[in-house]
Order: sequence, then C-alpha cells, then structure tokens
Amino acid sequence: MVELHYTYWKSTTHYLGYLNDFPEHLTQGKDLPELEEMLLDLYEMLTEENPLVEPHRQGRLLVAV
Repeated sequence: MVELHYTYWKSTTHYLGYLNDFPEHLTQGKDLPELEEMLLDLYEMLTEENPLVEPHRQGRLLVAV
C-alpha cells in the first residue's frame, strides 16, 4: 500500500486537485470523493502505463535565522 498526498481546492462548481508527486497533472471531480477516485485513476495511469513519467521528489532545507 502506498500513501498518496494531494493538493485540492473547490471552485464554484467542482473540486480540482493534483497528486503532489505529479503537480503538472490536474484533475477534477464534482465532489471530494469523485476527485479522490480521479486522483487514484491518474496515479495508476501515470505509474503503470507510462514508466517514463517520474514523480517529483521533495527535499528539505534548513535555514539559520
């Protein structure tokens, strides 16, 4: 099992969102459960059908202030 993180917001008519590992691939749903279903479908499509698509990596910087 893989834990997926996503970012979403509500427009006037739909929920829009993307997987944090693939921010350039936006999807939408009429409600949050539909958006989550679309995000799962997107993840499967990006990772199973197109092995050339690499997820974005996240780093962390420490800044002295």
